[in-house]
Amino acid sequence: MTEPSSTLRPHGLLTGVVASPVTRTLALLALCSAYIQGPLTKIFDFPGAIAEMNHFGLHPAAVFAVVVIVFELAASAMVVSGFLRWAGALALAGFTLLATFIALRFWEMAPGMDRMMTTNAFFEHLGLAGAFVVVAAIDLTKGTGK
Repeated sequence: MTEPSSTLRPHGLLTGVVASPVTRTLALLALCSAYIQGPLTKIFDFPGAIAEMNHFGLHPAAVFAVVVIVFELAASAMVVSGFLRWAGALALAGFTLLATFIALRFWEMAPGMDRMMTTNAFFEHLGLAGAFVVVAAIDLTKGTGK
């Protein structure tokens, strides 16, 4: 017979550190870091942002670049601040899945190192999207005992 998971949970310092508001905020910032760094890079190198949109066949490239910049920063702010966190997290999950299937099509690549690296990045992005869904689920069910 297995013990209930509540008896296997650590108590004390570990719980206090992991569950603290500072740790939560830092973890949410880390989760959103690519969606904060990416738009800032695009803002400071807008021609590069346009080139990236053109590379992925998104036209008009300048409009897509601006929309992506605003979207990523706004959704990240929602997740980190807690304002409609669930909506920001689900939006970033959907965006991540869409971008992953556009940018990381490893199945179209010849076998080799590039394909292996792209495959790894593809599945890392799936994990990132999953983490955003977990954040949304926690936000939507907090206080309900679920």
